Amino acid sequence: MRALVFVVALAIGSAPAWAHDDGKQDKSPKAPAAIAGDSFALSAHPSLGVIAAAPDFALHDSTGALVRLSDLRGQVVLIAFVYTSCTTTCPILGHQMAALQKRLKHGKLLPGRVMLLSVTVDPPRDDSAVLARYASDLGADPRGWRFLRDSAEVLAPVLGAYHEWTKVLPDGEIDHPARVYLIDADGRIREIYSLAFFEPRQALIDIRSLTTH
Repeated sequence: MRALVFVVALAIGSAPAWAHDDGKQDKSPKAPAAIAGDSFALSAHPSLGVIAAAPDFALHDSTGALVRLSDLRGQVVLIAFVYTSCTTTCPILGHQMAALQKRLKHGKLLPGRVMLLSVTVDPPRDDSAVLARYASDLGADPRGWRFLRDSAEVLAPVLGAYHEWTKVLPDGEIDHPARVYLIDADGRIREIYSLAFFEPRQALIDIRSLTTH
């Protein structure tokens, strides 16, 4: 039953503004529910309910250090699933994460209170050296943004726990869900963004709401 609840949560968690409008906000001009931002309306008062406990994992980063999700309790964690040779969605997500990192550092939330994790879905091609170069190209600060990998055997159950399926296409690209998981300091999933609805400014608002409770 717990697994079924988690699957249902995944199905609805990527819907636009699913957790960002609790229906109880003051709609008056003095307290707008959303902040206009280009073509993306930002929710100023996110309602981030608990979706499920985040499945724990232990994977190695690009330096070979073991990173266990449960060891990051006390920090808000954002997990993205990517691969370095992707030419479609992953580069977009990488630049969005880099923009978020900059905003988090400006707000003095990173390093220390927030950890960004990028997990490869392509371990055969994404070895430690490749991930290190990828992180460097994005300007990742290793104190607050780590890139994780492991053998295919170790990584498979982690991807399965997060419903991150993969399908290798004829051109070598990998089809996979472009989801980003927001996990609170107690290890609970509070939002699941799809790439279409992941916006660094909204993510910053959401993270701030979790770090002030």
